[in-house]
Amino acid sequence: MADKLLAGRLAVVTGASRGIGRATALALAEAGAHVIALARTQGALEELDDEIQEKGGTATLVPVDLMDFAALDRLGAGINERWGKLDILFGNAGILGGLAPLGHYDPKTWDGTMAVNVTANWRLIRSLDPLLQKSDAGRAIFVSSGAAHKCTAYWGVYSVSKAALEALARTYAAETATTPVKVMLVNPGPLRTRMRAAAMPGEDPETLRTPEDLAPHILRLASPSWTESGKIYDFPQDRLLTPQMPA
Repeated sequence: MADKLLAGRLAVVTGASRGIGRATALALAEAGAHVIALARTQGALEELDDEIQEKGGTATLVPVDLMDFAALDRLGAGINERWGKLDILFGNAGILGGLAPLGHYDPKTWDGTMAVNVTANWRLIRSLDPLLQKSDAGRAIFVSSGAAHKCTAYWGVYSVSKAALEALARTYAAETATTPVKVMLVNPGPLRTRMRAAAMPGEDPETLRTPEDLAPHILRLASPSWTESGKIYDFPQDRLLTPQMPA
């Protein structure tokens, strides 16, 4: 990791208390960014803050449920008042929604999964885009999944939500094409996370790579030197994918 690659930069990380969000928040802070860490659990955020401080970094903790959309509006207003800009948005938070046939999901589960995985990220764009536009190199990165493309049986609500998230991010990339903002998607592949364990309970987690393995690659996408937009960084293959229309 380049020393203080992100010195002086400001980053919002959702789902920062565990998994990919936690690993990335720590990596961003260690690289010099001030991290605005969002998660539902105050205690887990405080543990994250302790570790960030141990590494010489700084953070602002925001305990919030991403379905509290009014709070996401206030987030943008608060960042504008205190810092006047935002350099990095890492939209990581997501929920599985359970595995079931499409017709078996109850509406509350379906609506909640779409709210967290899609609508919350739109609300974040709505709230934070003006601040990213004030950065010399705004970066928005969203965590997708191979499920968005595989459309495997019984993964319905998760697959649909991640496909919608990809459409959201790619549209945002098209709308910011002539600005300093770059928008990327990340497919982490199978990682040793709580969500993966819930989806694949019989899998040996020791066979999987970790969120800490992925985090340095996210730093590259977050850096001012990153030039691509509207593409998917595929961690399993370690390469960029360009979404294409059917032949």
